[in-house]
Amino acid sequence: MPEQEVPNATTEDAATLSAEAQAALDQAAGAPPAPSEEEAVAAERDRLAQEKAELQDRLLRLAAEFDNFRKRSERERLEAIEYAAAGALAALLPVLDDLERARKTPTTDSEYARGVELIYQRFSDALRKLGVEPLDAEGKPFDPNLHHAIERVEDPAVEQETVAAELQRGYTYKGRLLREALVRVAVKSGS
Repeated sequence: MPEQEVPNATTEDAATLSAEAQAALDQAAGAPPAPSEEEAVAAERDRLAQEKAELQDRLLRLAAEFDNFRKRSERERLEAIEYAAAGALAALLPVLDDLERARKTPTTDSEYARGVELIYQRFSDALRKLGVEPLDAEGKPFDPNLHHAIERVEDPAVEQETVAAELQRGYTYKGRLLREALVRVAVKSGS
């Protein structure tokens, strides 16, 4: 079939050509071909697939954040339950302090002294069963997280920054500080 020569086409002539002929002319002129319907559908499919992947990623992230929030809330709830008694136990500590002072007070009535000792032991044992433990402070290095220093005393016989005397016992409740120990801290002379 002999090739037909296409004379210089004007814009009016181009409008009358069929879509196939127009595509051939555009291609010959170096213009990019117009996307076909299949290509448009494929591009839309790719765009939707990418959007779906992004939404799935967001969903997974939100699910993970919610799971972390749920676990953290549950842990905080359990801690609140576990340490709810801390306030009540802290309110009982002054009673234990008074019993300890009564134990140390000299008396001529041995039955009275024995009764105070028994009450102190039972009360102290009951608190231990609940998780309250006394802090040993005297002779230990000063720790501002456990001790409240109310006085510094010069003592050349004791190491620098050591608890020289415990004025009020400190306590922990299930490993957490319930009350700081009130202490005197030793410093070397001239420090």
